[in-house]
Amino acid sequence: MRTFVPRWLVLTVGALPLLMACSEPEPPKPETQSSLTPPESQSMLAEQPATDLLQVFKSPSCGCCEGWIEHLDSAGLSTSAQHPADLAGVKTEHGIAPQYRSCHTAVSADGYVFEGHVPARYVQAFLAEPPTGAIGLAVPGMPVGSPGMEMGDDFMPYQVLLLKHDGDAEVYARVDSAADQ
Repeated sequence: MRTFVPRWLVLTVGALPLLMACSEPEPPKPETQSSLTPPESQSMLAEQPATDLLQVFKSPSCGCCEGWIEHLDSAGLSTSAQHPADLAGVKTEHGIAPQYRSCHTAVSADGYVFEGHVPARYVQAFLAEPPTGAIGLAVPGMPVGSPGMEMGDDFMPYQVLLLKHDGDAEVYARVDSAADQ
């Protein structure tokens, strides 16, 4: 007798080693312990166009976060990785509710947040025309096939959520295939 296991469960379980790598606490590097922008790099933020520089807060051991950063960089966005001692605190500080969280948080010079594996095209579209009442975009969890979470040809459709100042969220975009990214 064969037992049926849904494909999404197989893909989710297959992603567990990556998720574990992202959640393993690792001592922060001394120069990046603060969850806020260090004063010496604030002048760097002022020199960059507001729609260009994203500070990415992540664990130093997270490989999928590095993949997402490479995705953004290849799309022409500038990034600066930070490794705060309290990553959850950074998320709370920027108004990202637990149900919308993922392994990394990016913050624009204008204070907009991009939580998780949001495709660069949606980051760029949001920054070009930020919706009224929005704090940013989120892709909760770690969908297989999203930027930074590539696993061969496997792909799990997902939604990009628009996060609002009042704590609510709504669908900003549906990503049904890798080509939609």
